[in-house]
Amino acid sequence: MTQPANDNSVLTIESNSIDYVAPENRHGKPVDLFTLWFCTNVAPLAVISGATSVLIFHLDIVSAVLAIAAGQFFGAIFHALTSAQGPLVGVPQMIQSRAQFGRYGSLLVVGFTTLIYLGFFVSNIILAGKTLHAAAPPVPIPVATVLGAVLATLVGVIGYHFIHRFNKIGAWFMGSALVIGFILMAPGLNASVLEQGHFDLAGWFAMFGLCAVWQISFAPYTSDYSRYLPVSTGFVKTFAFTYFGTSLGTIFAFVFGVVAVSTGHASDAMEAIRTQTGMFGYVLIFLFLVNIIGHNGMNLYGGVLSCITAAQTFRPNWVPGRTVRVIVSAVLLLASTVTALWASKNFIAIFLNAIFAMRIVLAPWIAINLVDFYVVNKRHYLVSEIISSNGGVYGAFNVKAIALYVFGIVVQVPFMEESFFHGPWASILGGADVSWMVGLVATALAYWLLSPNGGSRAPRRATARVTAQE
Repeated sequence: MTQPANDNSVLTIESNSIDYVAPENRHGKPVDLFTLWFCTNVAPLAVISGATSVLIFHLDIVSAVLAIAAGQFFGAIFHALTSAQGPLVGVPQMIQSRAQFGRYGSLLVVGFTTLIYLGFFVSNIILAGKTLHAAAPPVPIPVATVLGAVLATLVGVIGYHFIHRFNKIGAWFMGSALVIGFILMAPGLNASVLEQGHFDLAGWFAMFGLCAVWQISFAPYTSDYSRYLPVSTGFVKTFAFTYFGTSLGTIFAFVFGVVAVSTGHASDAMEAIRTQTGMFGYVLIFLFLVNIIGHNGMNLYGGVLSCITAAQTFRPNWVPGRTVRVIVSAVLLLASTVTALWASKNFIAIFLNAIFAMRIVLAPWIAINLVDFYVVNKRHYLVSEIISSNGGVYGAFNVKAIALYVFGIVVQVPFMEESFFHGPWASILGGADVSWMVGLVATALAYWLLSPNGGSRAPRRATARVTAQE
């Protein structure tokens, strides 16, 4: 499991894929997590989503900002808790799920998360194509789509170190650009604008839920970007820098969308930004385009690791490296680009509805993950047992965890409020979907109550580690 000496170079293609990162190969600072998650969330989709608080839920600006802040700060707790597992365990999030569900049982979760990664990758390919076409009309949308896909793939192929450096620089550009945008739109924030909309409990909680789920949706791959940090980084610093980076960056972007549609009296957030920021609007479009490509590189990176994880499950002695990552990335690029070019112009709206519906599978997973790691196992996993050919002490299947995962999905059904289904108890908060919260709480309590008194199925050890021969 040794890595080349120059593997930490920013432009060197990462040699590691899903292997454990040994202590001698650890590097970096926890502050890198702040810039990573801040920049990642200052994106067009976040701006558009923030605008829905006014356009869809008809909240006044103050209520909208409070719902956004509360939802992001709440959801970021789960985001940061999964990120903090990286330095302690040293493996990608989906490999780690074998400790909770068993070697083969984890494929259930890996399958769902792979679909989420690739779905987001396809939707962002389309979004990048349309944004590039808007910035440079002579470039046809199909050409712009392919170009955006190829650039995002290059980011994902180079991997961990380039992604961190990309966002470290991008955080300053994106943060500064939004500050300038706020200044340009500020004159429109008059008394009449502040009086628009009204507080509505169902609308407020719906926005709160959207923001919380936004953060939770990152959880399946947050530790992928903290696993190279030294073990000495510990829990507190990893949690804090992730928490404030992801919450503040997203709040910044969401509120930017609220202000844009409110002061611009428009129904399209991006169009409102362009019309109110003058020539600077072209700078914002360009930066948003670069941000989409960078963020989409992360989607591909996570998708590739998940695909390799699924394949390696059946070939325990296989140690996939740089070449495998490049080949899998190329295959996913081809399939995703063809899908994006084939998809209808309404694909993004349809897909986002499907993704938000996927919260029913994310809520019980994150409940099991966090309770098992922090409560049952007290932040200790035996990595050598996780990657064992037969699942080690964690086994091939953890029937209890799988059953509780299914329970966590089923218990949400009566509370679901989706375009395709209306549960009998869906109107408990006036139509706001609370199913994900029910699934989260019910699964966490059930898993904790049914855990053995002695804690983990694995014997307790001092740290999460691999044995010397690995």
